[in-house]
Formats: sequence, structure tokens, C-alpha cells
Amino acid sequence: MIEHILYPLVGERFKTDARYREGHLRVVNALPERRVLGLHSPEIKQVAKLLFSEGGEVFMSDGVHRQCVNGAEVIRAFESTPGGMLCYEETVVWGYLINLEKCPLDERLAMLARYVPVMDNWAVCDSYCAHAKWMARADKGLLWKFLERWFDSEHEFEVRFAVVVAMCYFLDEEWLDVVFRRVDNVDFSRIKSKYKTVKGKPKMAQQGAVQGAEPYYVRMGVAWLLATALAKFPDETRVFVRSSNLPDDVVKLYIRKARESFRTRMVAAV
Repeated sequence: MIEHILYPLVGERFKTDARYREGHLRVVNALPERRVLGLHSPEIKQVAKLLFSEGGEVFMSDGVHRQCVNGAEVIRAFESTPGGMLCYEETVVWGYLINLEKCPLDERLAMLARYVPVMDNWAVCDSYCAHAKWMARADKGLLWKFLERWFDSEHEFEVRFAVVVAMCYFLDEEWLDVVFRRVDNVDFSRIKSKYKTVKGKPKMAQQGAVQGAEPYYVRMGVAWLLATALAKFPDETRVFVRSSNLPDDVVKLYIRKARESFRTRMVAAV
């Protein structure tokens, strides 16, 4: 797709410093089949902004070179490319382009519906959600209706997407109870994960490995949401957690994140 645009921006340190490269790969923790070039967020954003405003040449999966004149055409090129053929950075660029587009809500949600199933990594999911500032201005009723399908998914990062969006854009007085009820109904047992659980911290980064029960990234996402809610609505969050049906390990993760957060360090989690 656009590796010819991305690769020249990869830092020399990632290419030559094994320890630095190992640290980067450990943080991203992409699945083994997802290639990681080694770019950081500023470089990825730079490419997305350039493609959005000026377009660029993309290499399609059938070998055809396509000249796209703007970001919308690049998005369509991504949509017609099998997701498994994209590298990690390309999947992030795709999401940034969706956020940059100027279009009606229904069109943006249609693009997003084709993008969410490609998410297979916490960094792809979370970077998209954090930069989707249009969600703060969107019709919350329509956006929540869109999220419902992903809360009910059996795929780890589709559910995490819904959880993180709820955390970023729905933790207010109007929606708090709705969010709490929805995360309380997440069926962790039916969510499939491609990540394998390992014991202890490996000396070398093991792509696709986590140190926690499956689906690890959904459990961590819910814990993160609760810790964020605690900072904003401490009384309501404590009441909810005490009466919830959440698994014990999710509650423990929430307490740990609350204690680690500077915003909630002095607030009792339960």
C-alpha cells in the first residue's frame, strides 16, 4: 500500500539499535503476522495529513499502482486491500484519515464500520479513539447505537473499540449509567482473542503474548474505563463496582489502575 512513503521516515535508531527496537516492539505488541516498520505517532500523523491534503501513490494488492488525489481515495484503496496485508503503521494511517475526513456522520460511520474489523492491536484501537475528536460533537444517540454492535462482538479489539470510545466520549452525567450497564453485560467468555497468555515477563518481546487472562485487552479496557470513571464520578463508580457482575480479575485490574493513576491515587477505588 504505502510502505514506500512510510519506510523513509523510520528512524535510524530503530534500524540499528537492537535494544531500542526490542523496546518499541514490546510496547506495540502487534500480532506476529502484523509487520511493524518502526515509526512513531508523529511520523504516522505526518503521513496521514499529507495523504489527506495531497493524496499520493498507493500500491494495490494486485500489483497495480493507483494515484489517489486525496484522503478519501486513499481510504477507498485501504478498504479494497485485505487487512492482513497491511503493516501496523498503515492500519494507523487508515484510522487517522477517517478522522480527518470532512463528511456527514452516516458516511463517517460507514467508513468506520469497514475499519474496526481490521483493528487487531491495542495501539491501533486506542490511537484511533484518542484522535476521533469528531465524536465529541457527534449525535451521541446515533454514535451509541453504532457502538452497540461492537459491544456484542466476539472479537477482542472490536469490543475494546466500543469500550475505549465509551470511556473517551460518554463518561458524563447523562450517559454514565448507560455505560456502566453496558460494560456490566460484556460476556468475556465468548470473546475470542488471538493473543496467547504467558507466565512471567519474557526476556525478549514475544509478539502476540500477554500476561493475563483472555481476552486480556478487553479486560484491561474495562478496567481503564472504570479507573477513568472513578476520577470523574467517584461515588457512582464505587457503587457500581460493588454491585456489578464484573469478573474478579477485572475489578483487581481496575483497582490497580486506579492506584497507579495520579488522578485517583488519593481516591478509594472500592
